Amino acid sequence: MAQSVARFSSRVENYIRYRPGYPAAIIALLKEECGLTPRAIVADIGSGTGKLSELFLKNGNEVLGIEPNAAMREAAERILETFSGFRSVDGTAEATSLASASVDFVTAGQAFHWFDPTKAKKEAARIIKPEGWAVLIWNERHLDTTPFLREYEQFLLRFGTDYQDVRHENAVEAISKFFAPEDVRLQSFANAQDFNFEGLMGRVLSSSYIPEPEHPNFESMLQSLKEIFDRHQIDGRIRFDYETRVYYGHLSYKPDLEQRN
Repeated sequence: MAQSVARFSSRVENYIRYRPGYPAAIIALLKEECGLTPRAIVADIGSGTGKLSELFLKNGNEVLGIEPNAAMREAAERILETFSGFRSVDGTAEATSLASASVDFVTAGQAFHWFDPTKAKKEAARIIKPEGWAVLIWNERHLDTTPFLREYEQFLLRFGTDYQDVRHENAVEAISKFFAPEDVRLQSFANAQDFNFEGLMGRVLSSSYIPEPEHPNFESMLQSLKEIFDRHQIDGRIRFDYETRVYYGHLSYKPDLEQRN
């Protein structure tokens, strides 16, 4: 766990500037499907630099940003300081420090795949109010819908230090177990980013599996990235297409039953 917490510490500024945000349509979905109102209290687990927290803050919600990485937590505190409803908490998905039955929504944006799913479910079920909702969200990059995205995927497979091991797609089976025996619903929205080469480089360096400057492959990686950009740019820009996937449902974990069994 400590290793997964630390792996973004040197990437915070690139994460802030170059990672995608989340579509406002998520708020509309949760209003319609889950009864989200501005009065709801949200625990945003693994809140990072606050990209998902900001979406709920703009809706008027009180948001508790639970983040174990000090550098990311401090960045969120700086970025979201104008929102009176934001409270930054040094905690983890497995130990949030929040009171039992104290929040209406537990959310995780681009973070659940870093959690211990069993312990995170126990903790989420503890802090969420009866009939509250858990919401897991990812911006899932398209892998093969354009020539650029196909070549970019091969670039990551070539240069990523542990890319295949930490891909969030690996968490799909854990999502069903997280919500079981309750049903989990899924809704998707289109999302995109356009970058010049500087932005593309920042987007790449925001990823925890990409070599950093001291790595022996760093310079050759940047050269390869520039070649890919030059082959596919149109008017000096390339596009990342995403599908923002929103998994949501109730939790029915019963720790008292676990203790008796």
